[in-house]
Amino acid sequence: MNNCTINSQDEFQVVAVSGEVDLSWSSDVREAILSAIQSNSQVLVDLSAVEYIDSSGIAALVEGYQTAKKKTVQFGLLSISAQVRAVLELARLDQVFPIHDDLAAARTQAG
Repeated sequence: MNNCTINSQDEFQVVAVSGEVDLSWSSDVREAILSAIQSNSQVLVDLSAVEYIDSSGIAALVEGYQTAKKKTVQFGLLSISAQVRAVLELARLDQVFPIHDDLAAARTQAG
């Protein structure tokens, strides 16, 4: 089941995404990410429960990353699933996005 929520956790806005991020649903994910960036907090996108992601989902992540960079807001991916990691590695985006294993690791790298 597709779900996307934004939770405040200390200095982070965590966008938790689950399900399959494809063309039919990636615009909702995009809107949630951009909304979190507007808070000017550090933004993490938790992809641990994503079973599938296509190019439209990757585009939503890239747009979020670029928007955050323009606003000088830190942006990263959190707990990415094996399926998402495979797609990111194929596109070499694992070299672009800051990827954190968990919130503690993100805190350490942000601090």
